[in-house]
Amino acid sequence: MELTEPMEPARSAPRGGEALLRELEVLVQDVVRTSSWWERHGVDCAILALSLLALPAGFLCLRWENALVFASGITILGVCHYTLTVKGSHLATHGALTESKRWSKIWLLFFVEVCTAFTAEHATHGHVKMHHAYTNVVGLGDSSTWRLPCLNRYVYMFLAPFLLPIATPLVAVERLRKVELGTALRTLALISLGLYSHYWLLLNMSGFKNPSSALGCMFLTRSLLAHPYLHVNIFQHIGLPMFSWDNKPRRIHMMSLGVLNLARLPVLDWAFGHSIISCHVEHHLFPRLSDNMCLKVKPVVSQFLREKQLPYNEDSYLARFQLFLRRYEEFMVQAPPITELVGLQ
Repeated sequence: MELTEPMEPARSAPRGGEALLRELEVLVQDVVRTSSWWERHGVDCAILALSLLALPAGFLCLRWENALVFASGITILGVCHYTLTVKGSHLATHGALTESKRWSKIWLLFFVEVCTAFTAEHATHGHVKMHHAYTNVVGLGDSSTWRLPCLNRYVYMFLAPFLLPIATPLVAVERLRKVELGTALRTLALISLGLYSHYWLLLNMSGFKNPSSALGCMFLTRSLLAHPYLHVNIFQHIGLPMFSWDNKPRRIHMMSLGVLNLARLPVLDWAFGHSIISCHVEHHLFPRLSDNMCLKVKPVVSQFLREKQLPYNEDSYLARFQLFLRRYEEFMVQAPPITELVGLQ
């Protein structure tokens, strides 16, 4: 289903949401069961490993006075940064990188706190326990944290993304007031380690002569893909049906109605992951699958939803961007209307 306008859901539909979900789960589990470790975890681990291995090349490119080489260094570091902080943190938050609980915890701390400069506990709570459990339920998992009604459409869409590299660690520090002292100290130490390591490498490996230029380069690389990151987070949920807590639909209907896949974009597929870009519906239905497995089960999920006459929302990045610019007040400023679905609660 191609979406350029918010979908108007059917007012009634057949019951049996739990049975439908179980049926789909069996089909997806069959695909997972016949997949190798490489398909289930290896592909995404390899992408993350390549991003780590490419970092020295990026830092060394910044030593050159040649503008093209310098720009290549910024690009390498920026793409690697977002691959580690978005793709890595997202997979680690869902425990999708490994089947070991111990290593899942280690990767969660590394990608979320060291690389992203955020708190692991609040990333897990806000994303997994709230957004995924209550997708598009107003006041719980409705992506309202991304709304800034005080900003007009052009400031929000074009300038606000530059605030993300600065706002992320500041929000993390503010959230530490709500955790135990030991957890707060650990998070502060790991965030400081990540930020200082980036700064130190720019001074000692890239050859920056003064702190201000190193900090400016840190900001530049950490904001390279900030615009698509912010946009993707609002494009895939806001503008779709929203539900109330006491009248929300069954899980399969909630996810098929309230989640949207974007068309594949090579750079964003690599840096953000398929589960965030082109397989977001699949990810919300099966959040513990890796990016590569979401892509593998995509034909199964899309065919199943269409055969059962359930929505399967898809649209392009450009179409959603134009839609949000045109209807910014409705989507990002006004309170979202509640969708009532007869027979799906």
